[in-house]
Amino acid sequence: LMTPPWDVCRSNKSPWVCLTCSSVHCGRYVNGHAKKHYEDAQIPMTNHKKTEKQEKVQHTVCMDCSSYSTYCYRCDDFVVNDTKLGLVQKVREHLQNLENSAFTSDRHRKRKLLENSSMNSKLLKVNGSTTALCATGLRNLGNTCFMNAILQSLSNIQQFCCYFKELPAVELRNGKTAGRRTYHTRSQGDNNVSLVEEFRKTLCALWQGSQTAFSPESLFYVVWKIMPNFRGYQQQDAHEFMRYLLDHLHLELQGGFNGVSRSVILQENSSLTASSKCCINGASTVVTAIFGGILQNEVNCLICGTESRKFDPFLDLSLDIPSQFRNKRTKNQENGPMCTLRDCLRSFTDLEELDETELYMCHKCKKKQKSTKKFWIQKLPKVLCLHLKRFHWTAYLRNKVDTYVEFPLRGLDMKCYLLEPENSGPESCLYDLAAVVVHHGSGVGSGHYTAYAAHEGRWFHFNDSTVTLTDEETVVKAKAYILFYVERQAKSGSDKL
Repeated sequence: LMTPPWDVCRSNKSPWVCLTCSSVHCGRYVNGHAKKHYEDAQIPMTNHKKTEKQEKVQHTVCMDCSSYSTYCYRCDDFVVNDTKLGLVQKVREHLQNLENSAFTSDRHRKRKLLENSSMNSKLLKVNGSTTALCATGLRNLGNTCFMNAILQSLSNIQQFCCYFKELPAVELRNGKTAGRRTYHTRSQGDNNVSLVEEFRKTLCALWQGSQTAFSPESLFYVVWKIMPNFRGYQQQDAHEFMRYLLDHLHLELQGGFNGVSRSVILQENSSLTASSKCCINGASTVVTAIFGGILQNEVNCLICGTESRKFDPFLDLSLDIPSQFRNKRTKNQENGPMCTLRDCLRSFTDLEELDETELYMCHKCKKKQKSTKKFWIQKLPKVLCLHLKRFHWTAYLRNKVDTYVEFPLRGLDMKCYLLEPENSGPESCLYDLAAVVVHHGSGVGSGHYTAYAAHEGRWFHFNDSTVTLTDEETVVKAKAYILFYVERQAKSGSDKL
């Protein structure tokens, strides 16, 4: 029998079961009673000396009742191995059976509530669609909101998502399919994993409507193995995770898995033309075909006038929020100029004189000289990812720029930033918003990430396992951290930023 967490703190959020005594307490990011349970077991007994058995029983290991991941408080880290008798796996199976038995009745009850709600009844009748019921949240595995927000955003980039969902399943060397929803021991030295396959499985689980929330545990374990920076329980930077994720997906797709290259599928996809395949680190993949663009970096020596040009591929653009907008507005400044996405793009592409710490090595002068730098976009991607640089180091602290940046839902016009705008069609420079990642809080190592994304003409707010229908007015008020814009098709409207 398990002691429910609400018997201790009246909360049923983030329940963790102690693998020593089976008591259940809330996680450290609710009221921290699971950790307190461990700490209380370490307090020396004052009146009686502990027996040898009591010394060994210290309640150090617990399991998340939602994701079934195991954590050791003594090591302050997750546990990926099992006992010789497979006891951890047995607990997982028991918890999973409890969840499955409750799933059917719970799902039926929720559907009844939805049907009886006038608002949701109207939603169900719009275009005969049941989209509102199909949206699936992602369980937080312990400060993994940074990952959930990126996954939900990418799952709503239609062309990108469809590519992975149409991939065949990968057979691993042990004969099992990667990403199975059964739990098995994985050692840190086990390289028999595929990020592409786990990513594919996660995307397939979203929007199919079979569950209210999906646990991306298998994907997260693969992330741990191949991206050590993201191991542990601490909050991470969503933009940094997105870059690591896209880079590793790109590398794995280049090499294929088990010797079979998946780039063949990209070559056979007629919608991704040769001109869209921007190569980064070798052969093109769906990552570079959709997110890949090319920048021209133009540097001019201020002494001799020598010009140097270099072309750099990119998957996203990191934009500074101009310094004049960085201070938080007081009530008296409400009528002052508002920072817009155009201001950030202009700051990125404007001619800039490099300071003394960035002197340019002029091959004609044969020494470092003062110079100017300017960026041009030589090729726009199909999906333009814009990262607003909200975190800056000041002295020894990394502070957040909490300035609101106005951004358009439709018609972001990139033509004026192109190197050769005359060679681009009128529609190929227009972009419409597909998703927004928002950071709530004061610092990069704290706070919370959520995402807004458009799906079949409607906007949804993704907050870990909770998905709610929202509206455009709410979306445009968000303090965006990452913006995903999709290239407009020729038949769309003509609104421009």
